[in-house]
Amino acid sequence: MEQPTGGTGPADAADGAAESLDRPLPEGVRRKVVALVSDAFGGLTVGELPSQLRQYARFTPSRRAKFAGNAMAAALESDPAFRRRIAERVTQTQPELAGALGAGAPPAAADPVDVAAAAYVLRPAGWVKLVAAAGEEVQRAHAERADEETRRELERLREELDHARGQTRADTERLRSELEASRKETDSLHRKLRSALSEVKRGEAALRKAAAEADGVRAEAAAQVSAAESETRRLKARLAEAEASVEAGRRAAREGRSVEDMRLRLLLDTVLDAAQGLRRELALPPSSTRPADSVDAVEPGRMSPKDIAARALSETDPALLDQLLALPQAHLIVDGYNVTKTGYPQMPLEKQRLRLLGGLSVLAAQTGAEMTCVFDGAELAAPVLLAPPRGVRVLFSKAGVTADELIRQLARAEPPGRPVVVVSTDREVADGVAKAGARPVASVLLLKRLSRV
Repeated sequence: MEQPTGGTGPADAADGAAESLDRPLPEGVRRKVVALVSDAFGGLTVGELPSQLRQYARFTPSRRAKFAGNAMAAALESDPAFRRRIAERVTQTQPELAGALGAGAPPAAADPVDVAAAAYVLRPAGWVKLVAAAGEEVQRAHAERADEETRRELERLREELDHARGQTRADTERLRSELEASRKETDSLHRKLRSALSEVKRGEAALRKAAAEADGVRAEAAAQVSAAESETRRLKARLAEAEASVEAGRRAAREGRSVEDMRLRLLLDTVLDAAQGLRRELALPPSSTRPADSVDAVEPGRMSPKDIAARALSETDPALLDQLLALPQAHLIVDGYNVTKTGYPQMPLEKQRLRLLGGLSVLAAQTGAEMTCVFDGAELAAPVLLAPPRGVRVLFSKAGVTADELIRQLARAEPPGRPVVVVSTDREVADGVAKAGARPVASVLLLKRLSRV
């Protein structure tokens, strides 16, 4: 390989290699050295590169300087063969500068940083002094530039300070004027505010007075309205009572006529049936009587008074009930639970009712008498779904009304003279229906009669 031009021989290179720096490279010189190595890097083969730099062989010089700068600087310092190859490339690309450095006379017009970087790579005799001188020159240049920049910055700051002072004085004057105007405006506003507050207080006093008067008026109006509403309600109540009384009178008149007509017709039918039954019972002649018939005597084939007395039955004989039900238009009223709890109290109430009503239905079919069975509604735990048997009226007392009272009401509803038979062992029931003209019989009598059904 050719030796670098400019008179640097092996001896010089050896002398330069023996020298060493006692301080780090100045930053500017270091960047220039890295740039020189990066540019010369591309002219070497992969085999000529140190192993740690071969991975950057395909990088561009700028990317190589960016990513491999430290590695190239370290290889340049530790690998003399790599440094010689880089020095050869620098000598080829910058022969004038390399020759001047080899002659010991670097160009006076050259940049000290470029001279120091080339000297660091080529290592001519006295290269350490050149690098140190370049570093000092760079520092002086940097110091001069820093002083110049500091002076310019100081001048700029002084100008800005003068401008700021002038602006501050102008702003201060303006603010003083504005403050004085604000003070005057504030005083005016304070006066207006005091006047407005006085007006507000007077207005509030007037408002309170008006509100008090309005409250009084509203209270008086409310009292009048309340009185009027009370009077209206009272008049409406009286009107409703009058209308209800008129309607009740009309209804009572209608119902009274209807009930009286029904009672009269029923009583007439009872009298007619009783007359016919009595005629059949006494075997009376068809219709006509003769004067001789009024003579007290016993005719052959007729019953004597002893015979009639012998026909009287005991109070516990079921035949007595048959005789009573055989009367015309007879009505049998049964105290339901009194009978069932006397005859079969161990059964559930539902089965008690069904058993009694079944027997009464058969009895009604046999006798043709009207039959009503009354149960106490207080005994019910739930509404009863009951289809009354044929010929039997089934009634439950309403809430607050006992079955005994309902039985007495039924007895009092019948017209005087109609045969009404009430079956109950309750003494109060028996006494009450007896006063109404009904015939009370014991429950056991009905039970014996139903046992024959």
